[in-house]
Amino acid sequence: MSDDGLNKSAILLLSLGENEAAEVFKYLEPKEVQKLGTAMASLSNISREKIDSVFSEFYGAAGEKTTLGMGSDEYIRNVLKKALGDDKAASLIDRILQGGDTSGIEGLKWMDASTVAELIHNEHPQIIATILVHLEADQASEILSHFTERLRNDTMLRIATLDGIQPAALKELNDVMSKLLSGGANIKKSTLGGVKVVADIMNYMGGGQETTVIENIRDNDPEMAQQILDAMFVFENLMDVDDRGIQLLLREVQSESLIVALKGASEELREKIFKNMSQRAADMMREDLESKGPVRISEVEAEQREILKVVRRLADEGQLILGGKGDEGFV
Repeated sequence: MSDDGLNKSAILLLSLGENEAAEVFKYLEPKEVQKLGTAMASLSNISREKIDSVFSEFYGAAGEKTTLGMGSDEYIRNVLKKALGDDKAASLIDRILQGGDTSGIEGLKWMDASTVAELIHNEHPQIIATILVHLEADQASEILSHFTERLRNDTMLRIATLDGIQPAALKELNDVMSKLLSGGANIKKSTLGGVKVVADIMNYMGGGQETTVIENIRDNDPEMAQQILDAMFVFENLMDVDDRGIQLLLREVQSESLIVALKGASEELREKIFKNMSQRAADMMREDLESKGPVRISEVEAEQREILKVVRRLADEGQLILGGKGDEGFV
């Protein structure tokens, strides 16, 4: 969701009233609740014209939607059971709907990373891997940062080789988590492990942790390590984003953040960024870079990660395509 979309959503929810807004929040993911709550808290002095504009846009968008497809999971279950019988339908339903109650694990999404790490760090690495693949990549990365290096590397290797979770095993794990947590709404999809999941998590890691993880995986499976590196989108991969994508990105990023991030970029990438600015803006950016004093590597990496979060959001919204090192882009 763009900053503009976030602010419009915040205005809409503030205008609905407490009870109605609370009903909307019930259907949101933890990260969405946090972003919207922050946006709502920061709003002030909203004009009547702006509120009217937001409501008009909402009514227009809502009017284009239909109820077709809502509640379709139960419809599909009933149709398959009638057509195939309970036994034959059961496994097919799991594959189609990617079923599995994960309400207990879902509760971890509402907790801070250090608390989750403390809760699960004594579990078997295979169990930890199964839990982490159900969380957002940035949260999983932060949780892993609280582990010892040995546990972190072992867990990431297991995530990379995890290609599925049996419904019975997932249910058993979820039952254990449900005893510790209050739980939350069921998620509709079952997130699996694999190379892409590891790459997504590593995109949020610092350079030191990233290096030890990939070296550990390379010791066990060199080919898999290379696949992970190929699937990762790092700051220098902005070279593979087209000019239109770079221009979209520049509209979303603060100049000061970009200056710090570019301190650790290649000259080639800097020039790509400059050519997608106006001549005046590019000249000012060059001067700011030259006058900027030494910056800690950790600060550079932090700003680059923040910019990459914007890149991934734009990619998720379909506004730009991320081109990896391979021939096929990914979003």
